[in-house]
Amino acid sequence: MDWPDLTENFHPFRLIFASQKCLTVSVYRSDDTAILATHADPRTAALRLQLHLNLTQDWLKKCRIKINETKSVHATFTLRKGRCPPVTINNVEIPIAAVTKYLSMHLDHKLSWRDHVVMKRKQIELKVKELYWLLGRKSQLSTENKLLIYKTIIKPIWTYSIEIWGCASKSNQAILQKAQSKILHMITNAPRYVSNLTLHEDLKIPYVREVIFEKCAKHHRKLETHPNPLLHQDD
Repeated sequence: MDWPDLTENFHPFRLIFASQKCLTVSVYRSDDTAILATHADPRTAALRLQLHLNLTQDWLKKCRIKINETKSVHATFTLRKGRCPPVTINNVEIPIAAVTKYLSMHLDHKLSWRDHVVMKRKQIELKVKELYWLLGRKSQLSTENKLLIYKTIIKPIWTYSIEIWGCASKSNQAILQKAQSKILHMITNAPRYVSNLTLHEDLKIPYVREVIFEKCAKHHRKLETHPNPLLHQDD
């Protein structure tokens, strides 16, 4: 395949197209940059990625920008066995990782989102420990105020980017559901025989799966009216 000349007016944070097919896609936000290359053949995908990295390397030199190559991560997302061949930037091989973090999301190589969910569960536990003096049974706050603290401080920890990781399996969703049920028991100081169903219905707190369905449905409705035509493509 003959690659087109992409060096003219190149910018690493824009889309690059070759032969009417997307060669690589780069995404830039804050101080994080992601470059995605897709192909059924891992060697071809690595070749496409290396091409973009070479162009990015030349662009960085031209702009006199220094990067830390060892902080970059090379991840392969696939359900098949094997990984893509290694790639380099500035003649330094980029470290390969099974799980990578991007925009506070933990991406595993199978995109099962289990690592992300487990990490969010740990963050919830740490935050609950910090706020135990307000949420615990010895707290003088009313149940309404405790629920307000949960909804405004703790709940956003796991609802962040829920439109993306909401496709996680039911077993992974159950990890967060157990955390929420445990917090509701602590807030109300309810006996153990009080069921989770009773707590959720009395406190009018939706289950995790209900939040996922609501957020994803709202997100898809927004996409239908979005001015960007690329977001309307099913493939």
